[in-house]
Amino acid sequence: MKPSDNIALIGMPGVGKSTVGVLLAKATGRGFVDTDVLIQAREGRTLQQIIAAAGMPAFLLLEEGHITSLELTAHVIATGGSAVYSAAAMTHLAAGGVIVYLHLPCELLERRIANLATRGVVIAPGHTFRDLYDQRAGLYHRRADLTVDCQDKNQDEITSEIVRRLGT
Repeated sequence: MKPSDNIALIGMPGVGKSTVGVLLAKATGRGFVDTDVLIQAREGRTLQQIIAAAGMPAFLLLEEGHITSLELTAHVIATGGSAVYSAAAMTHLAAGGVIVYLHLPCELLERRIANLATRGVVIAPGHTFRDLYDQRAGLYHRRADLTVDCQDKNQDEITSEIVRRLGT
């Protein structure tokens, strides 16, 4: 991996992409961007407000546009959990570096997510968190260059594993 390569983090809501992303950026001397925060700042609204006003399909197109507009080198990019739905966004992120999937079992994630209804998660009406997990798990695995099992590890241990495995 080159020092100019980006490291894009993908995974379910609550897995720790933003927290690990900041630590990983510090550990590797890279910049850091959280695409959820970027979207909110550019749009002047929370993710939940955007989803409520525009609907899920429009939000996904908006998210894709923001991600594909990124022109970054030497950054850690924490993506929103729904970024994996966009082939264009994933192709753009892969072209700039490596994609790392942070994985946790559904049961552990469910315990971490207390605010699913207000968090800005792209989930179809009537679907459970388990439904969302089942829908996305295969996509994350297919898109990832590297999968990190985060179970029984703290953020520092996860960061160290990524650094070690990527040789950064």
